[in-house]
Amino acid sequence: MGWMYWTWPTAIFFMTIFAMIGGMLVWELLSPTIERRGFLRVPTTRGTRFFIGLLGSAYIHLAWIGFTDLTLWPALLPSALWMFIVMRWG
Repeated sequence: MGWMYWTWPTAIFFMTIFAMIGGMLVWELLSPTIERRGFLRVPTTRGTRFFIGLLGSAYIHLAWIGFTDLTLWPALLPSALWMFIVMRWG
């Protein structure tokens, strides 16, 4: 049985995701969301757009790994841009 080796970058990644989910919870409690349609063409809430943004960011990183031999850090820019677009206009 193998154990997962937690590195600092991995721990920071998961702590950031958990902090963002906590922030979304506080935002939802202070200002309940209303479903709306954006460019995704389906009714979405803030949480749905957040989830779609995270999935899209993961796919952007996987595509970066699959199609380039470059370091992964530059993929952060298109991922953050995708997340912003989905959260704002999705």
